Amino acid sequence: MKTKKILSIVLLIALPFVWTSCSDLLDVEPNDQITQENFYKSESDFQAATSPLYNKVWFDFNSKFYYGLGDGRSYNLYAPYSDYVYPFTDLSETGLTGPLVESWASFYNVIQQSNNVIIGITGSNVDESKKNQYIAEARFMRGTAYWYLASLWGDVIITTDPRELVNNPIVNKNSVKDVYEFAIRDLEYAAKYLPKSAGQSGRLTKYSAFGMLSRFYLSYSGLSDNPNSGTRNQEYLDLAKKAAEKVINEGPYSLMSNYDDLFMIENNNNTESMFALQWVPNGDYGVNNMHQAFFALGSDITGDDAAWGYWTRASYDVLKEYESKDLRRKATWMGNTDYYAEINKSNGGYTVDHGDDFLTVKKGVVGSTKDNSKITRMNSALNTYMLRFAEVYLNYAEASLGNAQSTTNATALMGINKLRLRAGLDAKTSLTYQDIIHERRVELCMEGQYWYDLVRRSYYKQQEVINYITGQTRGTIIPFLYDSATNKVTVDGTKSNDSRSVGSVDESIFLLPYPESEVVQNPLLRESPVPYEFKEEKITDLFQ
Repeated sequence: MKTKKILSIVLLIALPFVWTSCSDLLDVEPNDQITQENFYKSESDFQAATSPLYNKVWFDFNSKFYYGLGDGRSYNLYAPYSDYVYPFTDLSETGLTGPLVESWASFYNVIQQSNNVIIGITGSNVDESKKNQYIAEARFMRGTAYWYLASLWGDVIITTDPRELVNNPIVNKNSVKDVYEFAIRDLEYAAKYLPKSAGQSGRLTKYSAFGMLSRFYLSYSGLSDNPNSGTRNQEYLDLAKKAAEKVINEGPYSLMSNYDDLFMIENNNNTESMFALQWVPNGDYGVNNMHQAFFALGSDITGDDAAWGYWTRASYDVLKEYESKDLRRKATWMGNTDYYAEINKSNGGYTVDHGDDFLTVKKGVVGSTKDNSKITRMNSALNTYMLRFAEVYLNYAEASLGNAQSTTNATALMGINKLRLRAGLDAKTSLTYQDIIHERRVELCMEGQYWYDLVRRSYYKQQEVINYITGQTRGTIIPFLYDSATNKVTVDGTKSNDSRSVGSVDESIFLLPYPESEVVQNPLLRESPVPYEFKEEKITDLFQ
């Protein structure tokens, strides 16, 4: 497999780059001869430079790792024949695992292209307020990439200038605490300087940044030298709550009325979408969303041969999570007899017709080009959610719970109950951690989130999470029967369990191995991290 290295990424993006794209956000005039001298002269140049930060640089993360890690490693997803899922599900990945190598490269691609944009805009003569806005956009992207790196690898290299790694690619990594702090500072800058409303459909706002900050603060609140301390830092819990409150009370976002509608192409950049990767309908490789090809049950859905999802299935473990009336299950997983009007429209819709012993993925599966002209082979044209308003409600609830056993906070209950009522479920009168994590798992299932929820918990209750993952008994494949009408899953007593080999469940599972190619190129990745020197003053007036 062809590997990509940080240095090669730096060389590839020594100058800004632009792709032709879709939607208002990406409606910019491409410039085939981009240099420092003829670029960054106007706001339209800034838009052209930042547009690729919404798709191209995230492509290798999105294509497999987004769900393979986020949902595969957390055991929402079971795909025994897909080498982009089972290494993570089975806890057996190595520094040579393809999607791991590709995603590391993708994150640093985001970072270095963001750095390149920041440097270019900083040197421009355009009005300072406009410069700050688009620098904030690039810093949002860079900070988000660093949040992923900190969550997955812990200690990594912080870089703000691609030229430095060209001159010296052998550098020390920085500590996970500094990486989180760096990511937080990027998002705090974004929250201060991004606009209140998006000038173009799909672009970020300051409330996108506050929403992402509520996630970052929540993660950081549990990080300490003792992974079994049992408590989180109240200062950062309060900051997470304040950031979420900003979005809830002031922001332009609102929940969609119907959960199913979130995953329709015509609803890209809807009122609930706070940050989404923007894929190009009929776009070339690199700006296309391939999720449907990996998820679709068969070619009768896609209308072509790119339908490889028959063995990409819901785990028995996640199916036990759904309550009997939960409407989110059908929008997430396809069960026998489920009907979807938006697929195979010319024949009156699509009804799943197979046994009751498995469910395949629905999120990301949208049909064929006959159903929607924006769909093409290996390109669903569906945006990828990176942050939804629903998550902000969940973040607020978890921050409000804090270190307590339960909460009756009115805003926390309001947010959770809005999600539950939309899903057809009864309201709650109080919330425990188990209530909140249950809602997170089913609300955001197959949106690449649940593993990060477990990692966040492991920062202060590591043994609890180890026990939880051990209890998933991933090495045992339990045959089951599923009633799609009632969401009821039962063990099929007529069949015997199967077994498969899985890795050890211990504290090591919470950090991924560095890509082998990176360690060969930079042996200092094997060494202890060094402190990062923060040179800019920290923003302190966001909540005043």
